[in-house]
Amino acid sequence: MTSWSPDLDNRAGPRYRAIADAIAEDIAAGRLAPGARMPTHRDLAWRLGVTIGTVTRAYLDAERRGLVSGEVGRGTFVKEPPRPIVGVGPLEAAALGVIDMSISAPLVPDLTDALAREVASVMGSPGAIGLLGYVPWQGLAAHRAAGAAWMARFGAHADPATVQVTTGEQSAMAIALATVAKPGDLVLTEALTYPGFKAAAGVLGLRLHGVAMDEEGLIPEAFENACRQGAPRAIYLMPTIHNPTCAILPPARREAIAVIARRHDVTVIEDDVFGCLVDEPPPPVHRFGPDNTIFLTALSKSVAPGLRIGFMAAPAGMTARMTSVSRALGGGPSPVLAEVARRWIEDGRADRFAAFQRDEARDRQRLVRPLLGHLAAPSPPSVSHLWLSLPDPWRRDAFTAAAAARRVRITPADAFMVGRGPTPHAVRVSLCATRTREEMERGAAILAGLVAETPDVGVEVV
Repeated sequence: MTSWSPDLDNRAGPRYRAIADAIAEDIAAGRLAPGARMPTHRDLAWRLGVTIGTVTRAYLDAERRGLVSGEVGRGTFVKEPPRPIVGVGPLEAAALGVIDMSISAPLVPDLTDALAREVASVMGSPGAIGLLGYVPWQGLAAHRAAGAAWMARFGAHADPATVQVTTGEQSAMAIALATVAKPGDLVLTEALTYPGFKAAAGVLGLRLHGVAMDEEGLIPEAFENACRQGAPRAIYLMPTIHNPTCAILPPARREAIAVIARRHDVTVIEDDVFGCLVDEPPPPVHRFGPDNTIFLTALSKSVAPGLRIGFMAAPAGMTARMTSVSRALGGGPSPVLAEVARRWIEDGRADRFAAFQRDEARDRQRLVRPLLGHLAAPSPPSVSHLWLSLPDPWRRDAFTAAAAARRVRITPADAFMVGRGPTPHAVRVSLCATRTREEMERGAAILAGLVAETPDVGVEVV
């Protein structure tokens, strides 16, 4: 039996929870080894100066977290930790018995045969050898034209000469930021924003400030005030199906934002990666302010993220600088895959894949809405994630942890917050990250069951 005895002096909250937290930390640090027998309830209570009931409650809390197990007549033992699930994709998570609803991902159809045939066709075509050499940093002219054609599907009309092909949209974000801002500059975004953008801004040494939102998205007046107070270099927006809130910015607000940005010399970085999930999306901000808007999109939500094909259109005066930045950051994607993307855009297959994603999201929403719809923010029926506002007394961290204990992964609001403003008690739940609808339904049912439970928020009196 271990002589384990934690220091509780600097731990806030109920004593039982502090003990359970200490167990978790010492297991993670290797101070409590798998299989170790914990002190008896009476022995640990005496060491810590608490009641036996407090230790009993602490061990029960640790057992609910999957840290220890109690065996009648033998005692309490540290459990063998499960194989880590952080950093694995949905397929690997499913193999571990985890339902991963944390990634805002499309349902990836089985394109292996189609892709194999297309790559073979590409490599068998005249001039294919040129795709294996160096190509222009902004991409081949035919690929840029395909990107312009794809953008036009969503209302952004760009000269192919101003389009660049990128290694997915995350790369496009970094290139756009490095083009318009330098370390220390201020960049605005919605108060809740895509975590990947926060990561890119952090690596580039930029200061982020979140601008107030409501149920329709960014508030133009708040944007105006932020421009007056901080002299930002750019603002990053996701006006069509905002991630995570699902908001769609009304056309009048889009036009107002374009006017404000022009007045204050702020570059708009417009992320339209989810535009393919809306049957008739509103005109993009790019339509109202093409001279100071960088428009980003990708095939990640319409075809497959693994293709790593994105497109960005910039004002003509920025293209030379953007090309230099692209080169410094590693250039564009494989020209072979870019050629596949060009063919699929031009022959309509990319549109059919996007229609498949919309139909799948609609079907999954119809299955989930009866379980979780009363908590979900308004959204088009073809959106592939839900933004759930949690009922009292649930808090986002406790709910996320409770879901994880039941082998369901979701994303709390903290991941999207910019700055230290009030964080809503909400979570994002992806509907299409799971391979099957049945798996998604099981995850949704688990979450619905959790919502109906009362979290352990009692305060212990010793």
